[in-house]
Amino acid sequence: MDYDATDIATTYDRGRDHGPEVLNLWMSVVSSYAQDQQVKTILDLGCGTGRFTEALASCFDAEVVGVDPSSKMLAQARAKRRDRRVRYELGHAEAIPLPNDSVDLIFISMALHHFDDPSAAARECRGVLKTGATLFLRGGTRDCIPAYPYVAFFPESKPLLETTLSTRTSIREVFEGAGFSTIAEDVVVQEVAPTHVAYAEKLGAGADSILAQLTAKDFDSGMAALRSYANTNNGPVVEPIDVFVFRS
Repeated sequence: MDYDATDIATTYDRGRDHGPEVLNLWMSVVSSYAQDQQVKTILDLGCGTGRFTEALASCFDAEVVGVDPSSKMLAQARAKRRDRRVRYELGHAEAIPLPNDSVDLIFISMALHHFDDPSAAARECRGVLKTGATLFLRGGTRDCIPAYPYVAFFPESKPLLETTLSTRTSIREVFEGAGFSTIAEDVVVQEVAPTHVAYAEKLGAGADSILAQLTAKDFDSGMAALRSYANTNNGPVVEPIDVFVFRS
């Protein structure tokens, strides 16, 4: 999806910010896989509005470069930047605007399915990453589609997800084909909303790139179904996120 051709950037944080607890959860997970390494420079590839960028700088006390192809998303990131260790660069995963062997850790969050050529992106990552360093990837996979909480309410999203997302096997093959070794593969469950009412408000912000592809009729129908469900089932909403850790 070309985010610059949409207005998603203006509502992205409202729809995707899950609070400090979830942010701390992910920093704990990332650091657990890099605790034996010296991390001074981090690439947040496909950083979007910078949801994780400053947290990475704080967690590792490192310089962080956020790279994204969307000018609109980067404008949001720059507007809220508070940490001088962070900078943002316009660029594509297939042509990362950094020197070879210059990065100690690469963080990719919910971005792989947006890459034009994942294999080329993996090779670029291998180039800019120092030997023996870590690439941490979190994202959706085709394997987890039935467990995504909005699929039951938006059935038209399922074929879109099947077309857009990769399988776990293909993700491993892409990065191993670029010279990486697979260190770990896991699924982390995160809470995306404390109630289904709050979840409906998040989805209503229009920040999800899959739901943004639905017709207005299908989107409105799904929102109505979700809100109806929330009237009698108002518990927390959780979703699984696939995690891959690769070593160069």
